[in-house]
Parts: sequence; structure tokens; C-alpha cells
Amino acid sequence: MKPRMMIKGHWKWWLVLMVLMGCKAAREVAMPERARPAAVYTRSSGTDSSATLADMPWQQFFTDTFLVKLIDTALAANPDLKIATQRIEMAQAQAAIARKALLPSVGGVVSAGVDRFALYTMNGVGNFDLNKSNNITEDMRVPNPVTDVFVGVRSQWEVDLWGRLKSQRQAAQARFLATTEGRNLITTMLVAEVANLYYELQALYYELDVIKKNIELQTNELEVVKAQKEAGRATQLAVQQFQAQLLNTQGLNFLMRQGIVLVENQLNLLLGRHPQPINLGINLMTQQLPGQLKYGVPANLLSRRPDMRIAEYNLQAAQADVKAARALFYPSLTITPYVGFQAFTPAQMFDITSMAAGALAGLTAPIFQQGRVKGQYKMANAANMEALLQYQKTLLQGVNEVVAEIKGLEFLSEAYKLKEKELQELTEAVSTSRDLYVAGYANYLEIITAQRGVLDAELQLVTRKKELFQAGIRLYRALGGGWR
Repeated sequence: MKPRMMIKGHWKWWLVLMVLMGCKAAREVAMPERARPAAVYTRSSGTDSSATLADMPWQQFFTDTFLVKLIDTALAANPDLKIATQRIEMAQAQAAIARKALLPSVGGVVSAGVDRFALYTMNGVGNFDLNKSNNITEDMRVPNPVTDVFVGVRSQWEVDLWGRLKSQRQAAQARFLATTEGRNLITTMLVAEVANLYYELQALYYELDVIKKNIELQTNELEVVKAQKEAGRATQLAVQQFQAQLLNTQGLNFLMRQGIVLVENQLNLLLGRHPQPINLGINLMTQQLPGQLKYGVPANLLSRRPDMRIAEYNLQAAQADVKAARALFYPSLTITPYVGFQAFTPAQMFDITSMAAGALAGLTAPIFQQGRVKGQYKMANAANMEALLQYQKTLLQGVNEVVAEIKGLEFLSEAYKLKEKELQELTEAVSTSRDLYVAGYANYLEIITAQRGVLDAELQLVTRKKELFQAGIRLYRALGGGWR
């Protein structure tokens, strides 16, 4: 068996020298680190946000049971959510690997080797002289060639002197949490999109009912005008005008049906199923806005948003990467212990006297790898700054989105109220125009104009109601609701 050679000397001075070299290299590429996320923005004053729209689970926010069932189906079968779940599994495995790196690795070892010593070598002369010694028995004599067999366990443990492995574990854990928030982000977007398409579909069906009702009314008006023409009280031009109006409305009927098919297909795609009819609940125009639209201070509410959490976790991971890259400048300490049976005589292989044990410790410093280590450190710092800028961008987008949705909801509410009053006035105008036409004070064009105005107002009113609902959904999502 070959003896282990150790270099004797002032090993402490070597250790100090390697540490100083690492510190010098780290100072040469030192870059400023980011400020804490809380320092990026200041909280604005306003109402308490402890009980806000974002705290409400989506099962309570949406009161339409048909919509709740559709969302449940989407969350169970949507392909994007399934992909996100697999990404979480991969990130969790990476985090587990990083945690295990702090522990020593243990492996079973079975090794064997054959060595024939040349005569004019240290081993050849030494073993020849050893075999002539009177201090050994016959079974202890070293044969030539010699077979060396080892059966046991060997471990390897890198002592985390500078926190490199701990930083890598923290980075992996932060990325796992970011991946989890990524699934939450997809969930919020999916819930909002299903709800938007649901109310879009409800609006289309209501518009279709409005058009059908107008087709029936316009058909009756056309028959009346035809009868008046036969009686000499109306002209062929009046009949043609009413006929053209009816044809236009009938054309809208087919356009609405096409729109319904398109929206149903989009909704079924989100639900992860083939095209099929969608069951709808309460009429859109009789529903109230979902949930209690409370909102607090935007700066306080952004912490509930999954995209903000993703940006913050990515920033934490980038910071941990910087610390791990900095630790590469310093020496690493590795301890390798082993224990087992070792012998060159098969008969003595598993005898207690063949028990072998030992440990080897080594320090490794990147003396001639400064370019590579510096490059890794600079890359980690650049990634850290990129994560900080992305965090600030996400924060700015979040604040703007919340403020825009709050104002948009207020303006849409006022527009809807005015549109209701407009429809009421136009409906009364239709009755007035009919009475005047019968009395001879109005012509058929005024009736047609009034009817067209009512139809347009009814369609616009349902559009305003749909936009009002969708604005509430966007505000709910902007505040961070929809993934609980």
C-alpha cells in the first residue's frame, strides 16, 4: 500500500495568503448591491386596506353559480395551469438539491487494483527489503504483483466556510417560491379571463334577445305601413325604408350568433374541453356588480399581487447568487473521510485487523482562475441589477394599473347611469313619434329614426353593463385577487 505524502511547513501562512488573495480579488470587482424593496417606493395615505377586494376569495367575489362552476372547471383542466404545476415540481426538486448540498455525501466503495513493482523503484526495493524482515509473518509478505482490494464507505463534505452553499440554497428556495407565485399569477389571469368571456357571452345573448325583439317590432311596423299603403295613407318609399331597417336588424342577428360561437370557443379552450354550448345564469342586466368594491392604498395592496411577489423572489434569488459568486474568491475546505476493509490477501479481507479508516482535508483556492471567477461575479451583479430594475418596473406598472382601474370603474359607472336615462328618453320618443304619425304630425322617417335610436341605445347599454363588470374584474385582479 502506498504511503500518503503530506507537505510539511507553515500551512497557516498559506491559508492566510489564500484568503487575502480572495479578498483582494473580490474588492477589485465589487459592485453596489440593491436597496431593499421597501425603499423603492413610499406608501401613500388613504383608507385602511386590511379588508379589501383582494382579500375576497373568487368563490365569494363571483355570485353567479354558473360562472363559479366554469372557473372550477378551468382550474382543474386548463393546460397552462398544468404546465405551471410541472414547473413547480422542477423548482421544488432544485431547492431540495440545494438543501442537500450542505450535507456530506456518503457512498459505498468497492475498488480493486493490481500493481507490479519494478525492481529499481522505491516500492520495489522497499517491498523486497520488507519481505526479508523477521518482524512479519508469512501471510503478511507483499507479493509482486500485488492486488489491493478496498470495500467500505467514503464520504465527501464541503465545509461551507463562506456561506456559498447556503446562498445557493436561498437562491433555489426563492426561485421555487417565485415559481409557485407564477402559478398563482396564471390562476388570477385565468379566473379573470373566464369571467370576462362569461360576461361577454351574457352580453351577446342579451343583445341577441334585443335584436330579436326589435325584429318582431319592426316586422309588425312593416305590416302596418303596408296596410297603410293599401289604404293610400303611406307611400312605397315608406315601405322600402321599413323593409331596409328590418333587413339591417336581421343581419345583426346573424352577426351576434357568430360572435356567440367565437366567444364560446374561446371559453371552452380555457376550460380545456372541446367546443360545446355554455350554460348561463342570471340575465346580465339584472345582476349587480360582483363583490364589494373596496380598495385601499395601492402601495399597500401591491404586496398581494403575484407578479410583485415573483419580482421580489427573483430579486432575492439574484442577491443570493451574488453572495455565492463572491464566496468563490475564497478557499474551499473539503473533508473526505473513509472507513472499510482493505487487504491484499483474500483470506484476511474481512478480518478485524484489515479495518482501514482515515480522513483527508484539503483547501482549494482559485489562484489561476481569477478571470473566470471575476466573470461569474460580474454576471451575478448584472443579473442582480436586472432583477432590481424588473422589480421597480413591475411596481410602477402595478400602481398605474390599480389607479387606472379605480378611475375607470368610477367613470364607467357614471356613463352607465347616463346611458340608462338616454334609453328611457328614446323609448318614450318612439311612443311619441307613433302617436304623432297617427295624428299626421310626424312622418315615417321620424319613427324609423326613433326606433333605430332605441336599438342602438339598448345595445350600447348592455355593452356599458358588460364593461362595468369587466372593469370590476380587472380591478379585482389588479389588487391581487383571484388566486385564493
